[in-house]
Amino acid sequence: MNAIDTVAWFVYLLSAVMFVIGLHFMNSPKTARRGNLISAAGMVIAVIMAFVRLFVTGYRSTTAIVLLLLGILIGAVAGVVSAKKVKMTDMPQLVSIFNTVGGGAAALVALNDILTPQTAPSLVVLITAGLGVVIGSVTFTGSLVAAGKLQGVKFLRKLTIPGKGLFNVLFIVLTVASFVMLCVQPDRRLLWAVLTTLFALVYGLVFVIPIGGADMPVVISVLNACTGTAVAMSGLAIDNVALIVAGALVGAAGVTLSILMAQAMNRPLHSVLAGGFGGASAATSSQEGPEGTMKETTADDVAVQLVYAEKVIFVPGFGLAQAQAQRELADLGELLKAHGVEVSYAIHPVAGRMPGHMNVLLAEANVPYDELVDLDDINPQFSSANVALVVGANDVTNPAARRPGTPVSGMPILDVDQAQHVVVMKRGRGRGYAGIENELYFEDNTQMLFGDAKAGLQAVIAAVKELLA
Repeated sequence: MNAIDTVAWFVYLLSAVMFVIGLHFMNSPKTARRGNLISAAGMVIAVIMAFVRLFVTGYRSTTAIVLLLLGILIGAVAGVVSAKKVKMTDMPQLVSIFNTVGGGAAALVALNDILTPQTAPSLVVLITAGLGVVIGSVTFTGSLVAAGKLQGVKFLRKLTIPGKGLFNVLFIVLTVASFVMLCVQPDRRLLWAVLTTLFALVYGLVFVIPIGGADMPVVISVLNACTGTAVAMSGLAIDNVALIVAGALVGAAGVTLSILMAQAMNRPLHSVLAGGFGGASAATSSQEGPEGTMKETTADDVAVQLVYAEKVIFVPGFGLAQAQAQRELADLGELLKAHGVEVSYAIHPVAGRMPGHMNVLLAEANVPYDELVDLDDINPQFSSANVALVVGANDVTNPAARRPGTPVSGMPILDVDQAQHVVVMKRGRGRGYAGIENELYFEDNTQMLFGDAKAGLQAVIAAVKELLA
C-alpha cells in the first residue's frame, strides 16, 4: 500500500465514523438535522478523497472524468430540487425513487467489476459483486413499483399476478441458479451476469406487485435495506471501506426499521412481505359493515366541546399530512392550552406513510416534543380524555382490529373510542387502505366533521376564538 492509498484509507475511515455519528444523532428529532449534516459532510469528504486519489494515481480518459463530474452535478441538482419541492405526503415516493437510483447504481458498479477485467475475477469478487448485482437489481425494479403504487398510478394499483407464490419461487430459483453458475463458470461470466441481472429485475417486479398499499412503507424500508446491502457488496468487491460501512449501516438500519414497523402492526415481517393487508383481498372483503349511522357535527359544536374540556387528545393521520394542516392543529392546541386545557398528540407508529411522519409534520409546526406521545403511553390516557379529535387517521383507530376475522385484526390501534367524546375530521366517507369501514365512525360517542382538514380546523379555530373572546 503506497502513501496515497494509506491516506485514502484513513480518510474513508473518518467518513465512516461520521456516518455512524450522524446515524446516532438521528435517534431524536431534536438532533436529526445535525445528524443529517454530519453524515452528508462525511460523504462529501469521501467523494473528494476519491477524486484526489484518482488525480494522484492517474487516469486514462479525460472524457470519463468530465462525464463523472457531469453526473455528480446532475445528481446533486436533481436531489436538492426534488428534496425541496416534494410534499411531506410524497416523501415515501421520493425515498423509493432514491432506493431505485441507489440499487441500480450498486448493480452497475458490481457488473463493471465482473465484466471489465481481461482475466476472470477471483471467486471473492464474483460472489460479492454477484450479490451486488442481484440485490441491486431487485431493489431497482421493486422500488419503482413501490413508488408508483404510493403515487397512485392506476395501472400498478390494479395490476395483479395470478399464482404470485409460484412466480416468486420460480424467479428466486432462476436468480440463485444463474448466480451460482456465474461463480462456477467465470469464463462465461457475460452470459451468467446478464441472466442473473435479468432474473433479479423480474423478481423485483413479482415480489412487490402483489403487496398492498398499506404495507408499502414496510416494503420501502426492506428495499432500503437491500440498497445498503448492495452498496456494501460493491464496496467489498472494489475494497472501499467507505462504501462498505455506509452500505452496512443503511442495510442494518433498514432491517431494524422493517422489523419494528412490522411489530407495530403486530404481524411477522414475512407476513407483510407476502402481501394481503391493504391489498386486493382486503379491498374486496365481503365483511358486512358496522351497524348504525355516522352522526355529523359542525365546527361550532366541536369548538364548544373543546373549550369546555379539561383534557383533549389530538390524533393526527395521513389526512392531516395530505391537507398540510399541521400548523392549524398546532395553533388550535396553543389556543386550548392558553385556556387551561391539557393537550397532547397521540402518535401511532405507522400513522401516515412512513415512520416518524407525524413527528416530522408536527415538529415543522413547532409542537413541543413532550406533547407527542406514542401508542403505548397514550392509550391508557384516552379513558380520562373529554375529547379525542381525530384528524385524518383511519385504520389505526379502527376497533375492528381487536377481534379476529378482519383485514386489520391484531394490529395495535389507538384506543380513541375510550374517550368520552370523539370527533373525527375526515374528507369524505371513503375507506382506509385496509378497504373496510372504520367501526369508530359508527360509535354512539363519535361525531363526524366532514371536509378538508385544513379548512375544518380553521373553522374550529375561528369558533374557539369567538367563544373565548
